[in-house]
Amino acid sequence: MNNFFDAANWEKAWKDDSVLKKMRGAGVDPTRSFDHKAKTFNEQSFSEEGRKRTKRIMNWIEGQGVQFENASVLDIGAASGVFSVPFAERGARVTAVETSPPQVELLKENISKFAENQVQIVSEPFEDIDVQSKGWEEAFDLVFVSMCPVIHNWDSVKKILHCARKFCYISMPVSPPEHSLVNEIWPLVTGQPFHTKHMEMGYLLHLLYLKGYAYESLITRETKTTEVTREAALEETLTWLRNHRLPVDERNRNIIADYLEQAYPSGKVVIHEGGRFGKVLIRLQDQNMYTKL
Repeated sequence: MNNFFDAANWEKAWKDDSVLKKMRGAGVDPTRSFDHKAKTFNEQSFSEEGRKRTKRIMNWIEGQGVQFENASVLDIGAASGVFSVPFAERGARVTAVETSPPQVELLKENISKFAENQVQIVSEPFEDIDVQSKGWEEAFDLVFVSMCPVIHNWDSVKKILHCARKFCYISMPVSPPEHSLVNEIWPLVTGQPFHTKHMEMGYLLHLLYLKGYAYESLITRETKTTEVTREAALEETLTWLRNHRLPVDERNRNIIADYLEQAYPSGKVVIHEGGRFGKVLIRLQDQNMYTKL
């Protein structure tokens, strides 16, 4: 039981169990793993359903006392601007960190309507940025990190927290992802049903608790349905195999391609995705006040 309150023990466990560590071990570059889905993701993000989801999250953040008007926001893993754009629409000055070239191009298009310098793009990986020399220490009213692999251990959290002056928002999965196509194909490739786990939000919340941070958290269930071509479905499934250290060879490619051709003769594949997702808003202003006392 003593280990339950040992922050160092939890830090080590998170580092050993990191999803990012496993992806890199499988030869996957997390900063580029989303390139092939950039256009589809952009369309989904700015669809009516996508905008409603974004608005729900922003309204929850505002309900905790965050004000966007004239605020400085650091959006890490900004993608095509799914949150950078509405942040700017609500009056914030945004620094958007994104390294995927196709995402950056879409982001440039999406922010073209704003005044110059209201949304600035930084294409350098956050992991490579020296926060101090960049002048980012406590430089932002809100640091926002949504579903981004830049969070992979406590050291990465500390770096992000150092950038925040008032608030820091982080979201992660808290349950195994639900993906209908993976559930269909995984047993064909492995002979076993698909099963994985996401514990990283648990590490984050417990370490914030142990280290005395003030925060609010929320867990919601989110689902979405998309329709893609068989070719896109094939590439998406192969990416899942890479991320889970399974061979992306001719055998597995043929197994998946044959299944998709038989199961989806129309050439269109309907995919249902979902799961439980955790959101945490950390109050740095309360932490800083406590530290000074």
